[in-house]
Amino acid sequence: MTRVLVTGSGGLAGVNFVRALRAAKREYYIVGTDYNRYHIVYPDVDMRYMTPRHSDRKFIPRVAEVVLKEKIEFVHPQPSSEAYVISAKREKVPCNVFLPPASVMRVGQDKLLSQKKLTAAGVPVAKTRELRRRGDIAAAFRALGKSLWVRARHGAGGRLSLLCGSAREASLWVDLWVARGAKYEEFIAQEYLPGRNIAWDCIWRDGKLVTSYCRERLEYPFKHISPSGITGTPSVSRIVRDAHVNKVAQDAVIAIDRRPNGAYSIDIKESSDGRPCVTEVDSGKFHSTMPLWGYIAVKHLGLPENANLADLYVRLGMGEDLQDPPPQTDLLPEGYYLLRDMDVGAYLWREDGLKEKVL
Repeated sequence: MTRVLVTGSGGLAGVNFVRALRAAKREYYIVGTDYNRYHIVYPDVDMRYMTPRHSDRKFIPRVAEVVLKEKIEFVHPQPSSEAYVISAKREKVPCNVFLPPASVMRVGQDKLLSQKKLTAAGVPVAKTRELRRRGDIAAAFRALGKSLWVRARHGAGGRLSLLCGSAREASLWVDLWVARGAKYEEFIAQEYLPGRNIAWDCIWRDGKLVTSYCRERLEYPFKHISPSGITGTPSVSRIVRDAHVNKVAQDAVIAIDRRPNGAYSIDIKESSDGRPCVTEVDSGKFHSTMPLWGYIAVKHLGLPENANLADLYVRLGMGEDLQDPPPQTDLLPEGYYLLRDMDVGAYLWREDGLKEKVL
């Protein structure tokens, strides 16, 4: 029985990661941590512990304490923020982790730095401008177009983002958040790309791609009450296969990390002529539905055990050699939709009428 600690286990992605491990043939003893006393109730774990937030200097000592107490062999920090802190202090966490170096994760979690690195490597990106002062907004509109995404350099879930149709609208948006405590230099402006909204999820080991799959995000929950229409995790997505997207996404990972190790989540938007442009490369992180798709793959699609992405990730992180490796790209069959929303469960669906409840 492998003993695993999942930090941030009460969030959507953490719950999905634990669920996927429970679906594996291998037996797991799973410990969950979270800083939210309500969310820690959600995951199906054997033991649960509270921790401080990742920014608290007591966070790492608390994680290490739980690792020793529960004889943990492997830690999966689900939130990017916690993954970054654990990567930076990995020598203080006495067990296996499967994370990129903190220097790589710092670039991936900064949308401005990652765009600069991707551009230097020749990877197509959304054109991006840094906003240091109010006058930079008008200059960004002159350079990039009539409609721009104004968003935060750091954070997930469309943090501080809004599609703005004028420099005045963008200035009002930024001023609002600066008045609430944000810093002006936290904002960037990116060109508006009207094409498909794509997520490319993957696992690498020792610089080699192990497996990946691609999905298109179609709808977000509560989009009607979000100014940007984006609320992080999608309520409707579908599996797609696209060789061009596969190539661009792999190039993006290599541009950020010359020897990738662990999980990487790539966000891509397509231009009006269908050109995939990378908007974000988040390293050391599972997108919220990545483990759920792995769960669906083995429980509902009948794919081999190595398609369970959470289980595969842990086994790779523990140094296991794969006897029957999965395909490097297009792990999941095209045409399946995942429909999910609060209080209604989650459904696997196809346009030919197939419907199957998965949660």
